Amino acid sequence: MVSCSFTIIWYKRLIQEKGFTAIAVEADWPDAYRVNRYVRGISDDPTPAEAIAGFKGFPPWMWRNTDVVNFIGWLRQYNDALPQNGNKVGFYGLDLYSMYTSISEVLTYLDKVDPEAAQRARCRYSCLEHFEEDTKAYGYAAAFDLSESCEKEVVNQLMELQGRIADYAGRDGQVAQDEFFYVEQNARLVKNAEEYYRSMFQGQVLSWNIRDRYMAETLDHLVAHLDKRGNRSKIVVWAHNTHLGYVRATDMGIADKLNVGQLVRDKYGDDAVLVGFTTYTGTVTAASGWGDLPELKQVRPALSDSYEALFHEVGLPQFLLNLRQKNQAVTGLEKSRLERAIGVIYTPETERQSHYFCARLPDQFDAVIHIDDTTGVQPLDRTPPWETTEPPETFPFAV
Repeated sequence: MVSCSFTIIWYKRLIQEKGFTAIAVEADWPDAYRVNRYVRGISDDPTPAEAIAGFKGFPPWMWRNTDVVNFIGWLRQYNDALPQNGNKVGFYGLDLYSMYTSISEVLTYLDKVDPEAAQRARCRYSCLEHFEEDTKAYGYAAAFDLSESCEKEVVNQLMELQGRIADYAGRDGQVAQDEFFYVEQNARLVKNAEEYYRSMFQGQVLSWNIRDRYMAETLDHLVAHLDKRGNRSKIVVWAHNTHLGYVRATDMGIADKLNVGQLVRDKYGDDAVLVGFTTYTGTVTAASGWGDLPELKQVRPALSDSYEALFHEVGLPQFLLNLRQKNQAVTGLEKSRLERAIGVIYTPETERQSHYFCARLPDQFDAVIHIDDTTGVQPLDRTPPWETTEPPETFPFAV
């Protein structure tokens, strides 16, 4: 995870100079859609900070930080300056952790447009009520036959909703079509999240694959929806390297994992450009374990036999490397090397085991942006661990 502010500057240029029409992020669909309404000027939220208030699940700081607030404010101003009939740039989520929030959104929509259908949906979704929104408890019970699976109910609900598309989405023009797409995607999320949580206790590879396949499918549905507006959509996908690099070029692919980068490249070919970000040292806002509070942590200098260390030797503070140009420099990177992955959890004391894997960079990405010294994001919600932790002036090299 490298400098968020630099990433956002790059995204602004893609929107302004290259005509990109949407940002799709590694975040939950309903939370991001609240931001989408705000940046497109159809929201009751008065400020960018309130528009991102829905990002409450772990890790909230990934989106609830000062860089994202500033970007959301800029995107709203950019859209407001477009012609009245211009296609505004949207903001969408690809992830599936919001099962119960998405259930609520489906029911709220149906209560307005079809109360009888809302009652049927409540009956189907009631299968999930017994777990009091504890998704892991549901997954455990369903996986080990301690409770009946809700798979049939959530599938039937999605099918019924899709069967009413002509009626629901054809009422009031584009706004109604957008809102139906939003609720349909929520119902699709519930179906996939139910499968995902059941799979968590059947192996890490299976659950990983379900999640990334769902994110890629969501992207496909988003492309199809936006293309209906008349212009070909161009979407920036904002997620961690491990989701966006071509997984078959890493040792994660050897373990039969797939990811968004692989699925997108296999479907869209050269129309998809996979860009990775690397860093040598600096700071990162991350937790020590899942569900823990964020801390501002020092990033250890990269291991000597890694791509990050090699890029550090170039001596530039930041640069972009086009890996599609098969010149001598790129050819020299084809040998498999260590690559570091820092996400929302960072454990420097076990860094070699926890954060490094082997990869062939020119096969994994089409381009890499290297930021030699990165800076951790500033959370909006300043918890004591983040405010009181000071990165040490010196830090030992990893072993």
